[in-house]
Order: sequence, then structure tokens, then C-alpha cells
Amino acid sequence: MSYLDRVTAPGPKKLLALNGGGIRGVLSLEVLARLEVMLRRELGAGDDFVLADYFDYVAGTSTGAIIAAGVARGMRVDALRELYALHGEEMFDRASLLRQFRYKYDSTRLQGMLQDTLGADVTLGDERLRTLLMMVLRNATTDSPWPLSNTPGAPYNDPGRPDCNLNLPLWQLVRASAAAPVFFPPEVVPVGEHAFVFVDGGLTMYNNPAFQLFLQATLPAYGLGWPTGEENLLVVSVGTGYAPKADDRLRPDQMNLLYNAASAPAALMAAALHEQDLLCRVFGRCRHGDPLDREVGALIGTPGVLEPRLFTYVSYDAELTESGLAALGLPDIDPADVQRLDSVAHIGDLQRVGMKLAERAVDRAHFDGFLTAA
Repeated sequence: MSYLDRVTAPGPKKLLALNGGGIRGVLSLEVLARLEVMLRRELGAGDDFVLADYFDYVAGTSTGAIIAAGVARGMRVDALRELYALHGEEMFDRASLLRQFRYKYDSTRLQGMLQDTLGADVTLGDERLRTLLMMVLRNATTDSPWPLSNTPGAPYNDPGRPDCNLNLPLWQLVRASAAAPVFFPPEVVPVGEHAFVFVDGGLTMYNNPAFQLFLQATLPAYGLGWPTGEENLLVVSVGTGYAPKADDRLRPDQMNLLYNAASAPAALMAAALHEQDLLCRVFGRCRHGDPLDREVGALIGTPGVLEPRLFTYVSYDAELTESGLAALGLPDIDPADVQRLDSVAHIGDLQRVGMKLAERAVDRAHFDGFLTAA
């Protein structure tokens, strides 16, 4: 099945959204691995079953874009796990000393890995993609978020356009989505007559792309216009871990230019993650998810602003603080070891967190009404 077959296929639609988070994508993969096994069992599928056989539309930002593209290409989760476990250090290959004034890591080996994994000749519109795919980039040239998809009816996917997005190399769009400033150099992508400079999609409101994915799937302006409704649409969001950085000893005089420059991007990204999750729980019917805060809780089984809701929503994520890790039964893991985006030395610990989260969270009941193959 090609992604083109998903556009008009009958039945409820299943959407998968994958957050950004650097090497912490390892955590997401453990959740996806358990999800793949559970769905294979519940659907009575064979050993060749992959997530692309279930999900109609997959979205990702940054490291989530790498995983989402792999899922859309029909890769097994085990193959993606191996990619991160064996080649994590290649993803974060130290740049030369001279270049480290601009960015910490060189992208040459990452580029080669993406070409080998996804196919150097595969474009966003390639029919070898088995699901619809959305990736979030930030166009630094135009100062705007770019949630690019392969939806055939999208305005900028018209094959008659000289700047048709479907002709863009898939590996390059993935690399652009993961071009985190400070960590990696930007990616320059020729689009028609223009050469745009792209950086990490996490520097937009869509580091968690779940609600934007819902909009891309349902708003006619994006070219799909799938029907809304709790029985028609399932959105599954998988995070890379979150870590509130509370500091009750912080003094106003400590908040100088260096402090604000270092903390502001992370603070804005955390707020964006929270807002996207909140929107999904308000407009969707949430079946599972951690409490958002002490004011609204988890918003499961509570009244919303409209009834019935527009979709069914499931969220899997883990709190990477001392208390959060202890609650998962992992008090021996140092939070600092699993919070950094480039913590390649602690992939094993991230896998343990992901496995514990998957074991405790992933449940067949979350998918009631949607246990049919795509």
C-alpha cells in the first residue's frame, strides 16, 4: 500500500505524532516497540506487521521526524532501535574545534546515515512511502514554521508547480527538521528558485506536533478534510520525556543575559509542548496521559468545551525528574543523564525509561474502536 491509498481509504483514521528531543528519541522507540507488538497481537497479524500497516498518517519533529520517516517507509521498530543504539554517536559527531564556535556537532555522518536508511533518491512524494507523512521544520529565511506533508491535495504539493514540495529529498527534509541550533549546522534546501535555510522544527510551536497533525488531517485547506469525531479519528502522541526545571533558590539578580539566553529556548519549547497537549485534551477525548498540572489534572473523564469531541487522544510520555524516575521504579538513574538532548553515553538508561513507560502505560483499551489495520 502506498500513502496515496490512505487518502480515500474507508474506516476510522489513525494518526501518530512523535515529539522532538534529540537522542531521547530512544525513549519513544521503546513505547513504539511495545505498541507494535500489541497491535500485531490484537489484529492477528503476521510477523511482517509494522506500524505502517496500522497508522494512516505519521508526523514528527526533529528526532521525531527521523522516526516518523522510518515508520512511513515501512521500517520495523527494531530496525529504528538498532539505528539509534548503534549509530547514536554518529548522529552526534563532534565538529572540528574551529566549527564548534558555531555548532557542536558535524552533520556529515548524520546525512549519510539518513540517506542510507531512508534512500538517497526517495522524495517526499515517493510512492514507496506507506503512510501520509508530516514533518515540522523552521524556515529561518522566512522566519516561519513549515509543517510539510505529502498530502496530494495540499496547495504546495501541486506537481505543476516548479517549487512542488513533493519533489524535495526526504532525507534532507528530515535532516533540516533535526538541525537544532548550537548542536547542528542549518540545512539549506533548494525549493524551486529559492534556497531556504532551515533549522530544527522544535523551535516552533510544534515540537509536539499532535494538534497540528489533527489540523493537517481535517482542515480542507491542507488538502485532506477527513471527518472529525471520536469514532472517526485516533491521535496517538509519543513523547521523548519532559523535565520541569524548578529552582526555588533562584534569585532575580541571577537572571542576566547569559542566563536568559541559555534558558529561554528550553522554556519556550516546554510551554509549546504543554499547550499542544492541552489543546489535544480539550478538543479530543483523552484516554491516557500524565497530569498536565495541578490545576487541570489529566483532563480524562472531565467536561470539555464541546461535546462530542473532535477525536480520540492518547498520550505517552515520561517525567525525567528524580521523582518521575522513582515513580517508574528507576531511582538509580541520574536525571541529568537522561535529560540532555545529546546524552549518547546514556542510551541504555533512556531505553530502560522507555521500557518502563511502555510497560506501565501502553494498553489495548486505549485503542478500542480502532483495532483494524489501515
